[in-house]
Amino acid sequence: MIAIEEIVPNESKRLLNSFIDRIPKTIRGSEKITYMIENFSEIPIEEKYSMIEIMDNILKYMVQREASDIEFGGFGTEGHVWFRIFGQKDIVAELPKFSDDESALLILSLMTEKQREKLEKDRNLDFSYTIVDGSEKHSFSNPDDDTYEIRFRVDAYFDVDRLAMNMRSIVPQLRTLEELEFGSEVEKALSYNYIKQGLVLITGITGSGKSTTLDAIIQWHNNNSKAHITNIAAPLEYVHRSKRCIIRQREVGKDVLSFHAGVVQALRQDLDIMVVGEMRDPATIMAALEVTDTGHKVFSTMHTSSAVESLDRIVAEVHTEEQERVRNRLADVLVAVISQKLVPDMDGKLILAKEVLIVTPNIKAAIKNNNTSEIYLMINQGADLGMITLEQDLKNLYLENRISLENAIQYSNNKVLFKQIIGVL
Repeated sequence: MIAIEEIVPNESKRLLNSFIDRIPKTIRGSEKITYMIENFSEIPIEEKYSMIEIMDNILKYMVQREASDIEFGGFGTEGHVWFRIFGQKDIVAELPKFSDDESALLILSLMTEKQREKLEKDRNLDFSYTIVDGSEKHSFSNPDDDTYEIRFRVDAYFDVDRLAMNMRSIVPQLRTLEELEFGSEVEKALSYNYIKQGLVLITGITGSGKSTTLDAIIQWHNNNSKAHITNIAAPLEYVHRSKRCIIRQREVGKDVLSFHAGVVQALRQDLDIMVVGEMRDPATIMAALEVTDTGHKVFSTMHTSSAVESLDRIVAEVHTEEQERVRNRLADVLVAVISQKLVPDMDGKLILAKEVLIVTPNIKAAIKNNNTSEIYLMINQGADLGMITLEQDLKNLYLENRISLENAIQYSNNKVLFKQIIGVL
């Protein structure tokens, strides 16, 4: 366990401010960030190491506290470090405050020179960061190794002329499909062994566990299939080691220029299963549909809160003249949609609530005829096929005393309908 007094040693803080003291006083605001970026390579290696040591220590403490996210730097933090622990974001009072300049330098120390240049140009940067340490063991450590490795998903950006950052911990401990409580019918839809081609969507808002579900799907195949999996992510989170499957993992910005480029290139790489981290633009959506048309299985995510909304979003993303064609293609290739939320349980931790759509001939027809409003009722009546609405799943979790009624209502998509289902109106 890292002690509080060890997180920011006095000597490291002194070295951190050595560069800050050399910045001309006439440089202010965002121009100071530009100056730091352009002159970072001139910082002596000892000072750079002290910056990395501070950030690594803070991240190790974050892991000890079981925090999922850290907020660091920028106007909004008021100089504090903030953690999100079991869904609640708060100031970490025991950690020291950092000035705007100190925070900016610490954030820049995590990047390569090219990443710093991209941050200056785009005013935003998504990347991954890894810490390795041999000082202690965790439940997710490799027992045959003296070190442990933890990856973080990072987003750096500007906040009122100051540099800010969010980092999300990617705990290297995979969940299984069984632990996520997907039934046998859903596992069939997900399985390459059972269905060789088609599109499966995992949807939800930011922080709803989409990446965890995707990684569970990849690892299930890694243990149970013989296939070639290509995973295109931004950034790459959990790093899988090939077992029964050969797994290619390409990070956007490092290994490939864009999601769209990665999807197109994968068609020439003899793949069986493609995992696209996010269908975020029309070009990627069209490319993913093309991959399924050529006989491959594709898993991807979208930022939508229900299965029906996901279908409508895909069609709405393309030009009006293309919508009917995309609607027909989507109906032909779609296999399943899993829409999920993470809900606080009775112990204050988080539990998965989900909506599951399995495509049937009736649902296929509803998509083609642009009658997606009928699909919710079909999900509601499709329990024997493994389907469930979010409201039904929340009801089950409540009746099992795993979540409170208040949280069940709060996290439902249709609160009036949920209250009718649960009988509280």
